[in-house]
Parts: sequence; structure tokens; C-alpha cells
Amino acid sequence: MSKVVIELENISKQYRLGVVGTGTLSHDLNRWWAKIRGKEDPTKKVSSRNVLHQVDAKYVWALRDVNMKVEEGTVLGVVGKNGAGKSTMLKLLSQVTGPTTGEIRVKGRIASLLEVGTGFHPELTGRDNIYLNGAILGMTKREINRKFDEIVEFSGVKKYIGTPVKRYSSGMYVRLAFAVAAHLESEILIVDEVLAVGDAEFQKKAIGKMKDVSTSGRTVLFVSHNLTAVEQLCNKAVLMQNGTLTLDGSVADVLETYKKSSLEVGEVRPYGTKQVEFLDYSILDMDGNETKEITLGDSFMVRAGIRFNEDLDYTDFSLDIRNDSNEFIAHVTNMDDEFAIENHRKGDKEVIEVTIQNFSLAPGTYYISLWLGNMYGTFNYLENCLRLSVRQGTIFIRRNYPYDKRSRAVLQSSWNYNKT
Repeated sequence: MSKVVIELENISKQYRLGVVGTGTLSHDLNRWWAKIRGKEDPTKKVSSRNVLHQVDAKYVWALRDVNMKVEEGTVLGVVGKNGAGKSTMLKLLSQVTGPTTGEIRVKGRIASLLEVGTGFHPELTGRDNIYLNGAILGMTKREINRKFDEIVEFSGVKKYIGTPVKRYSSGMYVRLAFAVAAHLESEILIVDEVLAVGDAEFQKKAIGKMKDVSTSGRTVLFVSHNLTAVEQLCNKAVLMQNGTLTLDGSVADVLETYKKSSLEVGEVRPYGTKQVEFLDYSILDMDGNETKEITLGDSFMVRAGIRFNEDLDYTDFSLDIRNDSNEFIAHVTNMDDEFAIENHRKGDKEVIEVTIQNFSLAPGTYYISLWLGNMYGTFNYLENCLRLSVRQGTIFIRRNYPYDKRSRAVLQSSWNYNKT
């Protein structure tokens, strides 16, 4: 009989909008004192089952009544749209934060790679951070010494191991962080979407390492929008939707359900800080008419109205294009075209127009996601908010597009924006 190493029982997580902690010093002290005495959190006035039905504009439920068991040696894929609660669940398991209601039981040490920056001190060198991370995971210096050379070799940052990690690129940072998490001997490895920062070669290497980890009997939780990677790596999967766990089963069943739900263009849940946000968006043909269908080889335009909710030096804008298997296959960004979107003031409203020229990917249905942000974070992200059908025409499919580091085609585009 397999041993259960992770168990979530009626887990819910509530955040109060715009407030750190519970709102007052006295509330936070009361929570701390109750925890010391092993008592229930006094700020929880009602049970999770009752509180989940209450509506309060000041609060948001990131997770709602989640129940899950994970057996030892399982490689669990966690899929769902942005804002579904995937990362919140992993943060609870990693003890980055605690649940509002419910109980979490974990047997074994956890190594987590949740996001770029987590668990590393920017002022310390790569070498020092390996030892710091190992100590946090409960490893002895002898254990870390034994794995040190292997970690450095895998990460590919040997030349910079004596450099403070604040000077690392995001790719170097994540390679070292993953190498530490995967090689130090924890019983449970948790990896969030952060691997998307790495290039295609490193992603392949990382997935291979996670396969090795799983065959040694360790448990892996893997969050990714790369469904091909989930299919190759995982032996079980769960689907998160709107803060709840809606399906727990085989990888094939979960991915099929996710594809159907995620590719329905309906209510779009925005994600991000909303320092800049989308007001409207549409696909236009070259005559300026809204459309949802083009012929292979046609050009088309994506037009988006945006609003700046604070002063910003600049923002970047990207379109990601998925096929009907929900795989990222192409993208367009102002950075590739060296088109600047800068010098904005709070309250500014602008219209950005992106013309995709001679769209020559295979006929079929495509889904477009819109992203606003910069190197410091995501301002607004709308997943699969536009759908485009491409019908066969008289030209051939183009097969010589350039590709980025994530193996997505870089489409030819032109840009324009103006204030309204």
C-alpha cells in the first residue's frame, strides 16, 4: 500500500485586498498568541463551509475547500488557468503562507522552486546561496558538500558561482535555483511555472532531472502551462478552477478536460497588478472590420485599449498564440520589433494596434492571450481572450519562421499606438 505524503483537508485561503496581515496589530498578535498555544485562529469567525458562501468586496478567496491526497513517488501535474489557485496551493505546501481554514499534513522535507527570487539572498554569491538554501531545507554542511559540484555543473553557472546572484540574469538565477532544489535530498520537490524563464535546452534538461528524481521514489508537484511537459513527466494530474480542485485523476483525463475548458472564449479572468490594464480588445481585418476568421496568408490586426493606473516609465506588450491543444506556438512582442511604449502618466488611455503580417501557420483554430508588463512583473494578463479561425487558401504554410528560446514562432509584425 502506497504511503500518503501530502494531505490537504478542507483547505481555504483568503486574502484581504490592500491589507498586509489581518488588518490590525491586535488581530495579528491574537493570531500569533493562539498559534503559540495551539489554539484555533480567533479571527476565523465561521467555518470554511459557511464563510465560502459569504461575499465581501474587501476579501478574495484564492482557494476554497480543497481536499487532496498525494502518495509517495507520485509525479503530480497541477494545471489550470492563471488565477485558478495553483501557485497559492504550492505556497501553502511550502509554508510560505498558512491556510485560512483547514489542515495540511506533509511527511518529509520539501524543496520548492516557486518563482524567481524565492529562497535566495541577492547580496550573497551563488556559492553562499547553495549553502543557505541547503540549510533552510535542513541539510547538513556535509550533505551539501557532497552535492555541491553536481549542482554547479548542472546549473551551468560555474564561471559566476562567486558572483552575487543579484547580478545574474533571470535565466542564470532560475538554473541555479532549480539545480539546488532538485539535487538536495528532500523527499518532495515542488516546481512552479518558473521553468518557463529558462531556455528550451535547459527546460529539457530540467524535465529529465525531474524524471530521475521521480524514479528514485521522491514525490514531485509540477505546475506548468506546457501540457506536453506535463504529459511526458507526470503520472497523475489535478485541475484547478476558480480556487477549487475540480478534477483529480489520470493525466489524459485531466488534460482533456482542461483543454476543453481553457479554450472556451467566454468570461476572461484578468491577472496581474493592474498598474496598466486592458479596457477592450478585438481582432480586425485589414479593412478595419472586426473578424474571427481569416484565410491562410492574410494579415490581421489586434487592437487593444489600455489605461495607466499609475505613472510608468514604460510597459511591454505581448501576444501569445496557442493552438487547439493549448500549446504555445507563436508570439509577438514590441521588444522584438524595438517598438517603445513609454513615458506614461496615471489616467492615460491609449490604443495599441499590432498588425500580424501574412499569417501562414497551419489552418485551424488559434487562441490569443494578451500581456502587459515589464521586467518587474505582470500588469495585466488575459488568457485565451481572443479566438481566430484560419481557413485554407491558395498559398502554402510557411515553415521557416524564426523561433524564440521557448520554441515559439516569432511572427512578423508592425506596431502603432496613440492616446485617446
